[in-house]
Amino acid sequence: MIEKKDIELEKTVLIGVITKDQDEEKSKEYLDELEFLTYTAGGEVLKRYTQKMDMPNPKTFIGSGKMKEVQEFIENNNVGTAIFDDELSAAQERNISKILGCKVLDRTNLILDIFAQRATTSYARTQVELAQCEYLLPRLKGMWTHLERQKGGIGMRGPGETEIETDRRIVRDKIALLKEKIKTIDKQMAVQRGNRGKMVRVALVGYTNVGKSTLMNVISKSDVFAENKLFATLDTTVRKVVIQNLPFLLTDTVGFIRKLPTQLVESFKSTLDEVREADLLLHVVDISHPNFEEHIESVNKILGEIDSSDKPTIMVFNKIDAYEAEPLDDDDLITERTSQHYTLEEWRKTWMNRVGKNALFISALNKKNIDTFKKRVYDEVREIHVTRFPYNHFLYPDYNEEE
Repeated sequence: MIEKKDIELEKTVLIGVITKDQDEEKSKEYLDELEFLTYTAGGEVLKRYTQKMDMPNPKTFIGSGKMKEVQEFIENNNVGTAIFDDELSAAQERNISKILGCKVLDRTNLILDIFAQRATTSYARTQVELAQCEYLLPRLKGMWTHLERQKGGIGMRGPGETEIETDRRIVRDKIALLKEKIKTIDKQMAVQRGNRGKMVRVALVGYTNVGKSTLMNVISKSDVFAENKLFATLDTTVRKVVIQNLPFLLTDTVGFIRKLPTQLVESFKSTLDEVREADLLLHVVDISHPNFEEHIESVNKILGEIDSSDKPTIMVFNKIDAYEAEPLDDDDLITERTSQHYTLEEWRKTWMNRVGKNALFISALNKKNIDTFKKRVYDEVREIHVTRFPYNHFLYPDYNEEE
């Protein structure tokens, strides 16, 4: 549940479309995620709007009738921000802003804003700033008069928010400068990775908010920041972990998301070098989420983009304590039984058939089945280690559950 506490949340409305490529159920699911993104950024969603269309309106994204409905609600409820579920063109953003008279953001801008809030190290801030500049460049025309009227808040953090005179040349120069800065840091990080020696590297990957950082804390006995918000972790964290007497390096990485802005994939590719150079991936999945299979597809797609889809991978289905199958009455002869009605045991069998022993079902929060998880990771890391150092195999016996 969203807790308001003493923080005044920014009033927002969400707008999405239902098309032949995105049916009503899919649209609702995307808006649910957009609402969670909005809450993470510091916003409160007062209302959600959807419209059935063959394709979004090239000028205003939604039709004039629906736009008028949104406009009236915004005026009557003192709403400061309208957030669209898909990326808007520069022209659409300007047109909509004129009609609604409020701040207009799209999904990409919102995600960039969350990253700007969450970036704590110089490296992460540089990567986010590069992504923001690349997003901003094609939208400069006519944008500054719009920004002049704003007073900060969601989507207004980042480069140039007070520099109204910024133009394309300055932004291009800034992009070139940031890329050079990232190159320099990349070289330093490559040296750091090289200094770690030949230790086996294991990387946690997965959709955002699936419990990677919680799992990292349980295994490495460290204190990585974790909370029930999207993109809680931006900076890559590497810890030396020892299971029994076998040491290896464990990396926690930034979470992925559907419709992840291309600017972020590009600027964070260097952070994802930790994934590229890993010997083993632990693909963490929130099995309690109704659309976890789509999350898996999204993560696999991004892994493919960074040339990491062929690495040895263990599928770690987390949050089994929160999983609930959708009930189906035995007397219901109309409703078709789908995967939403699977019991946890049925999911276990399904994924065991797909990936064999590389499917594990755990609860990192309640530490359920953690010993089974450790044993599987130990076996896999041991095999990689022994292949790399064949003369060391006698140092690492079979896993002992009475550790």
